[in-house]
Amino acid sequence: MAEATQLSPQQRLAAVREQHALLERGFDADALAAHVTELEDQMQAPGFWDDPDSAAKVSADHARSTRRLETWRSLVSDVEDLEGLIELAAEDDDLAEELEGQFASVEDRLGTLEEERLFSGKYDAGDALVSVNAGAGGTDAQDWAEMVLRMLMRWAESRGFKVELLEASAGEEAGIKSATFRAAGENAYGLFGAERGVHRLVRISPFDSQGRRQTAFAGVEVAPVVEEVGDVEIDPDDLQVDTYRASGAGGQHVNKTDSAVRITHKPTGTVVQCQNERSQSANRDTAMKMLRAKLLALQERERAEEIAREKGEAQDVGWGSQIRSYVLHPYTMVKDHRTDHEVGDAQRVLDGDLDGFVRAALLKQAEG
Repeated sequence: MAEATQLSPQQRLAAVREQHALLERGFDADALAAHVTELEDQMQAPGFWDDPDSAAKVSADHARSTRRLETWRSLVSDVEDLEGLIELAAEDDDLAEELEGQFASVEDRLGTLEEERLFSGKYDAGDALVSVNAGAGGTDAQDWAEMVLRMLMRWAESRGFKVELLEASAGEEAGIKSATFRAAGENAYGLFGAERGVHRLVRISPFDSQGRRQTAFAGVEVAPVVEEVGDVEIDPDDLQVDTYRASGAGGQHVNKTDSAVRITHKPTGTVVQCQNERSQSANRDTAMKMLRAKLLALQERERAEEIAREKGEAQDVGWGSQIRSYVLHPYTMVKDHRTDHEVGDAQRVLDGDLDGFVRAALLKQAEG
């Protein structure tokens, strides 16, 4: 809110009211309150917990809807109180800090609600399956892929998501060839959709003995986590299942059993693998969930292509298809090529500060 704090209180109030009015036109508080009441009736019905899976979904929907309704109601009240607080602060300098805190709180909640307004897809509110793959650039690309993985996982954690690394294939000298993690939390898929594509790095290579500048690429794929098997049908005859010895954490167990599972969907060539569980059957179950997610993402992309609606899906992991460039030499700058949003502090971005880039991309997509 650096720009907002440069405005006068009256200017900030006018901006807040304008943004609030825009959101109000698309926010039906009465309908949301009725939905919360309906969910509460379901939760109080006899036998509600007899079906744990269904009960968990209703409970999660109730918690999410209640939070949104309470956020909106408190926001309406706080926006109305701002004008009076401005007048009091003009007469009492001791209230200036309280006014600034109130403005910051209101502006932050408006931003959150505006962000949620952008999620209209069927799976946007759910969890995300995020895969990072090294592209062109050899060892530098594999090292870069690991940096991108760290950046995305740290961003997910900063958003309050639960992050679970499902598999990672190490590079020959450094970094990773590929990795997949699950980000669990509200609107995870909708948010991570803005990171789908190719990420380009320019830097002095730590793997070049002559210290030359190198360019490397990493691709990010995002799929919705599918809990309902019926959302995508898979013929068992279309699957090739391979087992192998897992690597990484797990002690002696992973060295003695072929517990890791790789599943190939032969009609589409889609490959998933999981090695983080302690048993082959558990890894297979998780891998099947990953496969359903990726096949669903493929169906969604094909449907979007049929109606000529570009959704930023990654192209070849190389020149000409990047969504964002990270330049570390001869200057530092991260620039998103879709929105022209840029940040000079590249390290802050690599440490997971992606909110500005994601919000700009979502707004651009909504406008489009």
